[in-house]
Amino acid sequence: MQVQDVDLRLLRIFVAIVECGGLSAAESRLNIGRSTISSHLSDLEVRLGLKLCKRGRSGFELTEPGRVTYQASLELLQQCEAFASTVASSKNELSGRVTIATIDTMVSDPRCGVARAISALKARGGNIQFDIHVCEAREVETSVVNGRSLVGLGVSRHQLRGLDYYPLHNEYNYLYCAQGHPLFRLVESDLVENDQSKSGRNNAELEALLAEAEVITSNYLRDKEVRNDGLNYQNSAIAYHDEGIAHLILSGEFIGYLPEHYASYWVDKGMFRAIQPEKYAYQIPVMLITSKSNTASPLAEALIEEIKRVHAN
Repeated sequence: MQVQDVDLRLLRIFVAIVECGGLSAAESRLNIGRSTISSHLSDLEVRLGLKLCKRGRSGFELTEPGRVTYQASLELLQQCEAFASTVASSKNELSGRVTIATIDTMVSDPRCGVARAISALKARGGNIQFDIHVCEAREVETSVVNGRSLVGLGVSRHQLRGLDYYPLHNEYNYLYCAQGHPLFRLVESDLVENDQSKSGRNNAELEALLAEAEVITSNYLRDKEVRNDGLNYQNSAIAYHDEGIAHLILSGEFIGYLPEHYASYWVDKGMFRAIQPEKYAYQIPVMLITSKSNTASPLAEALIEEIKRVHAN
């Protein structure tokens, strides 16, 4: 088939549906109603002569032709963006869509220079569109690999082939408890306790409570670094983002690791306490993640340049 402007629009809608996980979920992203989205999807299926997905009471599911079409759509749309960016650069302009995938809570880290990089890039080209996707650490890498994002900001234990990793800064993580948890009282008293005998009794009680305390299990890769800390990881509390971990800690029923910059909001309010920070702590590098194949785009190169520059400063 010959690809026309209407086809590109339909393909963008289809990609949004897949990435959102269904027609209803894509409404807010596309800013159009479900019935209109359904009509556009049907038009694309007729245009391609393929059944792209199953939709109904059982939920949304891609067919095999749908999966192939989704990957091909990503490649085509990426090439279109690269074309527009290259043509603009020939006129000494930057133009196109800047797509960034990032782990959550980066905005609370004063060392994060994403906002400054966006401002600098915007000053270099007034016709640049920005799209920031906040997701799990694994998804950040996947988003860059499949071309959905020009760059990613995240953490990685096992670097993927086809990606480049540039360290920006180290993130410090500590183990926290909140008001209402039995450990909170002991941790607070240790901060002001001068009597060595009382401090020793507190430490013994703290160790006993730590052995019983339920630690939040997280598939957010930061936590993988500390699974061998001897604490009581159970499956009764699981979170995939820092905000979910914070909710669970705030309940007073669980303890968990959080980045220092994010937890400081509750620490300053006297609602969180770090538990033995000299023992239960780790740091992990935050990386700029880029594709080896996408860096040829002038817009991608400019974005990478600005992110590295603001973090170097």
